[in-house]
Amino acid sequence: MHTSLSRIALAWTSVTALAGLVPFLARADPGVFEDRIVFGQSAAFEGPAAALGVGMRQGILAAFAEANAKGGVNGRELELISHDDGYEPNKAIDNTQRLLQEDEAFALIGEVGTPTSKAAQPIASDAGVPFIGPFTGAEFLRSPYKRTVINVRASYYQETEAMVERLVKDLGVSRIAILYQDDSYGRAGLAGVTKALDKRNMALVAEGTYKRNTTAVKRAVLSIRKVDPEAVIMIGAYEPCAEFIKVAKKVGVQAIFLNVSFVGSKALAKELGETGQGVVVTQVVPFPEDTTIPLVASYQKALKALSSDAEPGFVSLEGYTVGRLVVAVLGELGETVTREGFLDKLAEIGTFDLDGVTLTYGVDDNQGMDQVFLTVIQSDGSFKAVERLEN
Repeated sequence: MHTSLSRIALAWTSVTALAGLVPFLARADPGVFEDRIVFGQSAAFEGPAAALGVGMRQGILAAFAEANAKGGVNGRELELISHDDGYEPNKAIDNTQRLLQEDEAFALIGEVGTPTSKAAQPIASDAGVPFIGPFTGAEFLRSPYKRTVINVRASYYQETEAMVERLVKDLGVSRIAILYQDDSYGRAGLAGVTKALDKRNMALVAEGTYKRNTTAVKRAVLSIRKVDPEAVIMIGAYEPCAEFIKVAKKVGVQAIFLNVSFVGSKALAKELGETGQGVVVTQVVPFPEDTTIPLVASYQKALKALSSDAEPGFVSLEGYTVGRLVVAVLGELGETVTREGFLDKLAEIGTFDLDGVTLTYGVDDNQGMDQVFLTVIQSDGSFKAVERLEN
C-alpha cells in the first residue's frame, strides 16, 4: 500500500513538473532552441536568376558565421536552411510551407524576387512570421505598411526615380523606352518609371516585355528599335537583360541602357563581356570593394572566412547587411526569443548603425535604407561609381 502511494505521489510529481513546463514550451516559438535559432530561405539557386539566390545566401551565411565564430548571439548559433524555388511563385509557396511546417524556421530571410515574395509573404505574415530582407524593391512590401515585413533596401520607385532624374537633368534625354519582365516584378518597375515620368509630364516612347525565366527578348528589341529611343530602362534578371543589350547593339540601337539593382550586377557584367561598357546599374548598397566603410571591411573579412574563393559583390553585400541586422536585433533581444519580441525590438530600437551604414525604421516605415547609388560598367567589366551621367 505504501509502495502504491509512493508511486502515485511520484507520478503526480512528474505530472506537476510537466505541467510547469507547459507554459514555457508554449512560449517557445518554432526554430528557437537552447543552442541555436533556425532561419529559412526560399530563393533561386538554379536558372537565369540563380546568381541572385546564391549571392544572398552567401552574404547571410557570412554574417551568421561571423556571429557564430564569436559564440553565437546570446549563446545561440544562427542556422540557415535554404530551398531552391527557381524564381517561380508556386515553388516559393511550397518552400515557404515546408520551411514553416517541416523545418520549423523562426523567420524567413533573403527571399529573392517580386513574384516569389508576393507568393510567400502573405503565408508568413498570416502566421506572424518575420519576413526579413527580401531582395526586391516592390512597393507592396512597403505600402500599405506591413509589420511583419522588414525591408533593408531602397524601393524600385526610388531606383527608377534616380534613373529618370539623372537622364533628364544630366543628359537632357526625353525619349525613354522600357524593357520589363512580364510579371509582378516587371510591372512594379514599370509603375516606378511611369510615376517618375508623370512627375515630369513625360511618357514612355515604347514598351517591350519578355517572359520570366526565359531570354526571349528579340521581339522586344525590334519593337523598341522602331522608336529610336535615347535610353532604355530595364526591369529584368541578368541573362535576359544581357541578351537584350547584345541584340539591341547588334541591330543598331544607339541608346543608354539602365538596369535596377535586382538585375545582379556582377552576373550582368560577366554575361555582357565587352558589350557591357557604359551600361548603367543603380545600386542599393555601398560599393562592395570600398573598405573605407567599416561594414564593407567586415563583410569582406567574413566572406573570405566563409569561402576563400568568394568574390565580393553587391548582392552578397546586401545579404550580409540583412544578416547583420538580424544579429543586431537578436543581440538586443536577450535570451528570450520570440517572433513578436523580435518585431517589437526592431520597432523599439528604430535605428541601427551597422559599422557606418545606418538602417532606420519608424512608425509605418518598414524600410531601413533609402540610398540609391549610380554605377557604370567599365570596359574591363568592373563598376565605377558616378554622381551624374555623361555622354
